[in-house]
Amino acid sequence: MKLKIVIPILRPPSVQNYDEIASRFQKVTSKCTEVGITYLEKGPASIECYYDEALAVPDILNKVNEAKEEGYDAVFIDCFGDPGVRAARELVDIPVVGAGEPAMLLASLLGERFSIVSILKNIQPLIAGNAKVLGVDSKLSSVRYVNIPVLELQDEKRLLVSLQKEMIAAIEKDNAHALILGCTGMTRITDSIRSILISQGYNVPVIDPVAAAIKFLEMLVDLKLSHSKMTYMPIPEKIRYQ
Repeated sequence: MKLKIVIPILRPPSVQNYDEIASRFQKVTSKCTEVGITYLEKGPASIECYYDEALAVPDILNKVNEAKEEGYDAVFIDCFGDPGVRAARELVDIPVVGAGEPAMLLASLLGERFSIVSILKNIQPLIAGNAKVLGVDSKLSSVRYVNIPVLELQDEKRLLVSLQKEMIAAIEKDNAHALILGCTGMTRITDSIRSILISQGYNVPVIDPVAAAIKFLEMLVDLKLSHSKMTYMPIPEKIRYQ
């Protein structure tokens, strides 16, 4: 299987070698999955609101279309907000997912109710809206946030402290039975936050949305399934750019 990962932001200056980025994803892929990486050429440095999402979508669609033309079997848009996913499914007939939908579907199977802990307060409406469209909003206990911008998530100690506080609050105050890391920039510390919660007596699933999305795509490709063209119909031909 060939998997294209669209990272829907401008390439950071620190990223020079895509092999290093690919290795992060290959930790959760099957051995037979070949990974390709691309960043946007036009778009935001991070996605933290509807406006950022709107800026990212045009080039996301370009990258998805390129992946199809290059012979990739599936595309993962590496963002919990699922930017451009539905439009991309109209554009191509190979499976396309973001990080949000697979994680929420998995959480709804693993617990009666679940909470998402994301980055900033202004991402809450976007995530809650996606849950409603997906049909799992009745199981969504809360969308909490660590109040750390995406570009500052490299501070692992600060992130762990904030995640611990918000996840325990989600369990004790919001009655969450499963938890989701609500930003793909958080997933490198999945094992650490799981261990912390278990050590404090909270034995609940903590879902890495990147792993959930990649495994979901591998399953779809293995089963020879993709999104329905009765839902995501072919794009009508018309003039769109002058």
